[in-house]
Amino acid sequence: MSKLVFEGAAVAIVTPFFENGGINFEELGKMIEFEIANKIDSIVICGSTGEAATMTDKEHIDAIKFAVDTVAGRVPVIAGTGSNDTAYCLDLTKRASALGIDAALLVTPYYNKCTQEGLYRHYKAVAAAVDCPIILYNVPSRTNVNISPELLYRLAEFENIVGVKECNLDQVPTTFSLCGDRFAMYSGEDALAVPMCSLGGKGVISVIANIIPETTSKMIHSFLDGDIETARRLQIEVVPLVKAMFCEVNPIPVKDAMNILGWNAGPCRLPLCELSEAGRAKVIETLAKYDTSAMNAFINK
Repeated sequence: MSKLVFEGAAVAIVTPFFENGGINFEELGKMIEFEIANKIDSIVICGSTGEAATMTDKEHIDAIKFAVDTVAGRVPVIAGTGSNDTAYCLDLTKRASALGIDAALLVTPYYNKCTQEGLYRHYKAVAAAVDCPIILYNVPSRTNVNISPELLYRLAEFENIVGVKECNLDQVPTTFSLCGDRFAMYSGEDALAVPMCSLGGKGVISVIANIIPETTSKMIHSFLDGDIETARRLQIEVVPLVKAMFCEVNPIPVKDAMNILGWNAGPCRLPLCELSEAGRAKVIETLAKYDTSAMNAFINK
């Protein structure tokens, strides 16, 4: 297996925005400190949950630099630098790598709807041009493109492609059959984190970890340490929260949840809008079932 970037639970951290649209770096710093203090294993900055798609280039780089500087080596920092434009993806990944990230997270090119050969050439171009570890992000529900197990087998030739954030769990057994343990496989679905680990996965890149990082990390580490019953129990316990956080398009519910809990997470950027009244009622009702008191010391700083 390639060298692990992390094992356990990474948080796909939200990006707090001011009402006027700028990034609230003070609040982002508090969120990062809360995550690290509550045993998260890695910070993913500028992912889908972080609304990277609506950030300017400067904001994107500034957010990555802020995360690297704030974390200061305490846990790995993974930066979303994917794009549907290979040249832009390559340039952004180079710039992020120079800031000291521990890995780049590269979503499949969206909208262009390229072939498997196009995907191969896209990832080959980036992998050949940068030294930093790369984690591929396969989320067909958002991109309409799937990284097949056969393509992963081809991409195994690039040593710096070290892992996959996989949302297509059905194909994971085939991936392991073809590739063995060449790639660290991470669940991109909170509700399927333990099932992914049961197939040989190394963890989860999580939305619910914005709210319950310690529980999310414990769920994964329990399984990896052989405490299957605890992992199973925790996976079942988080199901209502997962459903609430995905009752509307991510990150609308989780960002609203953070605001409800007292963070200054701010609004989502258009075309994402506020949570519906029905969605908000569901989120409020669900949050009451979980212990979120560990946040208070960081919210009130």
